[in-house]
Amino acid sequence: MDLKETRYTVDDTIATITLARPHRRNAWTGVMHTEYRHCLALAEQDPSVRTIVVTGAPEGKAFCVGADLSGLEEIADSGEYNAGIEEDISKPGYGTDTAFDATFAYHFGLSKPVVAAVNGAAAGVGLVLAAFCDLRFVVPGAKFTTAHGRFNFPAEYGLSWVLPRLVGTTFTNDVMLSSRVFTSDEAHQQGFSNQLVPADALMQVVNDYARMLARTVSPGALRETKRQIYMDWHRSVASAVVDSERLLVEMSRHPDNKEGVSAWMEKRDPQWTGD
Repeated sequence: MDLKETRYTVDDTIATITLARPHRRNAWTGVMHTEYRHCLALAEQDPSVRTIVVTGAPEGKAFCVGADLSGLEEIADSGEYNAGIEEDISKPGYGTDTAFDATFAYHFGLSKPVVAAVNGAAAGVGLVLAAFCDLRFVVPGAKFTTAHGRFNFPAEYGLSWVLPRLVGTTFTNDVMLSSRVFTSDEAHQQGFSNQLVPADALMQVVNDYARMLARTVSPGALRETKRQIYMDWHRSVASAVVDSERLLVEMSRHPDNKEGVSAWMEKRDPQWTGD
């Protein structure tokens, strides 16, 4: 696919997807969504990739300011919502569990962690994207808003489901019912982000964290732990325990188990064999 509104690079074990419409502050479109899912599929299928990083083109001075306003004008004129994507769009993350087979929920079906490097404003669908990532590193003072209320929209793409699980119902009710602007500093206090990082150090910190994951955690452990976390959001505690016991038996037979123990005893970095 010829990428027009995103950029995709792989460096060592890190795939970076950049939302790249800087002239529109990286505003979201159907083309961007199509390309984004294509890039996720590439990263998911590449055995050399261990972590996926998502960020906004820095020259756009935002992470993603939400849906492009021209698209909103079309919706207002036609009276019909159109996401602008085709039926044959890539489906990374689909097939892990039916609970994840939907727009943005597909992040939870991916086998690799997705880290949002939120380098500026995140509004509407931009905030949704950040929320569905597994980890969030954010610059101080970035402005956030759900935005939907001012356009007579509902809460978008499952944000009403995921945000309370990240920050609790009280804060969610405040920012979603009001659609008010809040900063990343306030969001961090509520537990939305993992770290607040100065803008000039953001990508270095994110990449160092991603490389740490690749160096210290086996691919199988990353994959199964991520799956357990999101599966456990919608199943009983007994099911979670039984599943973890099954995985413990299976994964203890994998060569990476022996390698992890040996590396620990020998005080060296492990050499993972992969899946």
